[in-house]
Amino acid sequence: MNSKLYKTKKCKVELFEETPIVPERNPPIRFRKEIPAPWIRIILTEGKNRQVRKMTAKVGFPTLRLIRYRIEDIELGKMKPGNIIELSQKSIYKKLFHGSV
Repeated sequence: MNSKLYKTKKCKVELFEETPIVPERNPPIRFRKEIPAPWIRIILTEGKNRQVRKMTAKVGFPTLRLIRYRIEDIELGKMKPGNIIELSQKSIYKKLFHGSV
């Protein structure tokens, strides 16, 4: 497979000091005592297909679990996969036009 290399817009990456409290994953991720599994927070300004997985694999820490916390300024909170929330037309226009409703 010949992957095309590309540069994305800058992103911000932070290493968590402690493991965050997150819901259990079903099925659980295989635990490997001798292999470090740091938790990081990545804030993207542009998202390419499988970007996070490719970035973490490239530096030697493949993604074991990926949790989306927020889209723009909408926090997903306790939403589960498959859940939906309804947004007002005004809030959508605000996001599209950066506040110029």
